[in-house]
Amino acid sequence: GQPPTRLPLQGDELRGSQNIADGVAFAARRHNSPKTDAIVNAANSSLMGGGGVDGAVHLSGGPRILLECKEIVRRRGRCEPGQAVITSGGNLQAGFVIHTVGPVWHGGTAGEPQVLKDAYYNSLQLAKENGLKTVAFPSISTGAYGYPVKEAAQIAVATIVDYIKEPFFQEVRIVLFNEKIFKIYEDVLKGREYK
Repeated sequence: GQPPTRLPLQGDELRGSQNIADGVAFAARRHNSPKTDAIVNAANSSLMGGGGVDGAVHLSGGPRILLECKEIVRRRGRCEPGQAVITSGGNLQAGFVIHTVGPVWHGGTAGEPQVLKDAYYNSLQLAKENGLKTVAFPSISTGAYGYPVKEAAQIAVATIVDYIKEPFFQEVRIVLFNEKIFKIYEDVLKGREYK
């Protein structure tokens, strides 16, 4: 994977936020570091850090996040795809990190859409259970796990929009790595091509 990038204290905005619907916004940023109650980390099952967003969260959040992840694994075992667990935010601006494991893309015939939906849903559920009203997601599974961005965007937006129909969250944000991914999400939203 890619080497982790240190998250800045201030999110580095590439493009302004846009409201999707009822408190959902999305933005293209170079890093996943918005001021929210929680950020969602696209983790691997071991919860021990890795590349991309996962490595950046662990690197910028400091050793406390890793220690808490180790304790979670000791207590309950690995975090399986579609599941989510929560730790403190360590040194991050966000108070908490919700770690979720998305599916590895195998062509779409190995249950990947449902697992991806579960990753978003279970992360939202965990945020709600912990009273966290502002949450920022990355585009789960579209990096090293190879999930096609458009298909992932359709699932992400549909799951989030459906979940927030019941009022609780003040804002759910999808923070995207670059302009290209932002544009794909924007096209999905404009066309309302989510499932």
